[in-house]
Amino acid sequence: MRAFQVSQLGQAAELVSLDIPQPGPGQLRLKIQACGLNFADLLMEQGKYQDTPQAPFVLGMEVAGVVDALGPDVTGPAIGTRVAVFGGQGGLADYGCFPADRAVPLPQPMGAIDAAAFQIAYGTSHVALAHRAALQPGETLLVLGAAGGVGLTAVEVGKLMGARVIAVARGADKLQVAAQAGADHLIDASDDIRAKVKALGGADVVYDPVGGDQWQAAFRACNPEARLLPIGFAAGEVPQIPANHLLVKNLSVLGVYWGGYLKFRPDVVTDSLKELFHWYEQGRLKPHVSHVLPLEQAREALELLRARKSTGKVVVTP
Repeated sequence: MRAFQVSQLGQAAELVSLDIPQPGPGQLRLKIQACGLNFADLLMEQGKYQDTPQAPFVLGMEVAGVVDALGPDVTGPAIGTRVAVFGGQGGLADYGCFPADRAVPLPQPMGAIDAAAFQIAYGTSHVALAHRAALQPGETLLVLGAAGGVGLTAVEVGKLMGARVIAVARGADKLQVAAQAGADHLIDASDDIRAKVKALGGADVVYDPVGGDQWQAAFRACNPEARLLPIGFAAGEVPQIPANHLLVKNLSVLGVYWGGYLKFRPDVVTDSLKELFHWYEQGRLKPHVSHVLPLEQAREALELLRARKSTGKVVVTP
């Protein structure tokens, strides 16, 4: 089979030929139909992600496909079932073996591309806003990187939860994408974010996958008792948080690592995905996939993320 493999950390992944793997205890094998890319894939390639596997490994954190084989102690999902899996690695390949207990059967109307674009982006936003921040109807949600993979879902989920959504993105085209997802107010990332948010009444919840200067601007535009959600650091700079400012304005900073819940509270992820899939079946969520590329173009697909030329998700289809 073909696989997009990192042979050594810090070196670019390459398309290689590997034997089709056999599922071990607790695993199933998927014939992979689609793999959603994430900024974490770029960090993992460089050895900078918090859950980077030991090399060699195959990139691709979330996949959708058809169950092809089961490990010796696994009773389901049955062979032939269409599922999505967050495996953390192994998705950019023709076949992959993943934990069977993470396989989520797909709703009937959901295709493989939507499924591969769904779990991490929507799951992160829903857990962040509902479980961590307890976002309330009528509150003002500020979303940075609002046209990106997770940011766009935060706009969509926040709006469904009844928030007034302020979206920050770079350029008119990306802001239009955020508007189509339900944003009430739009701010170009090149503008004075702090001044514009304060003019709109300040932020009660900040959703930030960007970091850097945008975090600092959003931090200073918070209302008393606001909750700030660091999701990631696409700008490359991890913000330093002045504790005295937290004290003065009674602010809370709530870290969000969706994959971490699979290790210590998997029920949080399970309950969240159940609600999200229900919303999808009702037609209330629509994954935005700006690019679909074949496996031979996996490098080009990753570069779309690195250069910030995509909106929503990029999906690779073996």
